[in-house]
Amino acid sequence: GGGFPGGGPGGGFPGGGQQGGGAPTSPPPSFTPQESQASAFAVDPGGIRRCLYRYTYVWLNNGNSFWYFPTFVGRNSVAGWRWRRRWGWVYFGIDLRQIRSFQCF
Repeated sequence: GGGFPGGGPGGGFPGGGQQGGGAPTSPPPSFTPQESQASAFAVDPGGIRRCLYRYTYVWLNNGNSFWYFPTFVGRNSVAGWRWRRRWGWVYFGIDLRQIRSFQCF
């Protein structure tokens, strides 16, 4: 795979970035979902676990939002691949408390 920091999926990331799986092989959907249709429940490991290995749109408490492809859910965090238009899929982990809402497809 190309286009990833470190030379390939998992290269250059702690744990090899392969804890739950590699990055998707294609870009996320081209639309931006409406947050009003997203899950408004408390963000918890059980809720986001159903989005594993699925394109997921995430809205953060700080106002940022992005496409995400989660591959690992821990007790307080989720890890996976965040879509960065300029760089493609970038390995990214985040504390569940920073997520305001999410919707998986």
